[in-house]
Amino acid sequence: MKKVNWIFRVFMVLVMVQLVIGVSCKKDDDDDPTVEKTKFEVLGDYLTANNMDLSNMLDTWIVAPSAVHGNEASFYIMDIRSQTEFEAGHVNGAHNVAMTDVVAEAANATVPVLVICKTGQGAGHAVIALLLSGYADAQVMKWGMSGWTADFDLWTGATANIAVGNAEWVTTATATPAIWGNPTITTSATDGASILAEQVTAMLAAGFKGVVAADVLATPTNYYINNYWAEADVTLYGHINGAYRINPMNLVDGDMQKLDPAQTIVTYCWTGQTSSMITAYLTVLGFDAKSLKFGANAMIYDDLQAHKWVASEDYTYVTGP
Repeated sequence: MKKVNWIFRVFMVLVMVQLVIGVSCKKDDDDDPTVEKTKFEVLGDYLTANNMDLSNMLDTWIVAPSAVHGNEASFYIMDIRSQTEFEAGHVNGAHNVAMTDVVAEAANATVPVLVICKTGQGAGHAVIALLLSGYADAQVMKWGMSGWTADFDLWTGATANIAVGNAEWVTTATATPAIWGNPTITTSATDGASILAEQVTAMLAAGFKGVVAADVLATPTNYYINNYWAEADVTLYGHINGAYRINPMNLVDGDMQKLDPAQTIVTYCWTGQTSSMITAYLTVLGFDAKSLKFGANAMIYDDLQAHKWVASEDYTYVTGP
């Protein structure tokens, strides 16, 4: 009996050792970021570690035409409109640059980059690409060439009141977002910098991603809508039916997990300029995202107490190449 007890005790010790080793190995695997982390997580970690969370992107990113006029030489101006539009009239000293080439072109800049488009919306995509590529002082010219001169004004005709009295514009509380999974980023790159570079290139190649207000108001359930306003503004004006209010939106705080990666994310703001920046950033993260063109100015223009389109400046411009 004593011999049997001794053998049994040795057996139990060996079993316990194996259990401890197994648990230890499993823990090591769990702590290994190369095993657990998705490409989204790797990219997110890189962005937050390098001060490129969304809130960092939305800090001093826009400048009024009045601040540019007379100071053109203080900026490396990229005009991303078509060649025909550029030659019809552009800010003195501007370079006509395709959206896909803005990052490469920025290497020639010795002063801060300023991006100009038609309305100040498409430029947001380009500026996000520049900010994420190390050009921390890149900016959008507010209102685009529409704000520079009435000769190129596309804003006046875009303001509207189609949400006023519309059944899909409501004054109830915004919806409470659930917590969703992250989008999938498909890439052969493995480190954050390389994933970011690929995603920025793809975002620029896709071009500006926008949707008109009439389409969203007609079928808001086709989209995951985020109203990027302060809570007081939602209380004052109302919102699109079913919209969420996620503001701020930061990776470090887990805010991006409040967006459903299975849906088209539509962001709207006052003018479509901030929402263009957000849409570009979300696209880089792997979301299917769109910016509501012209923002609230295209839906409740007359009701707005601030953030409204005003008349163009009367600044001169250069024609030709």
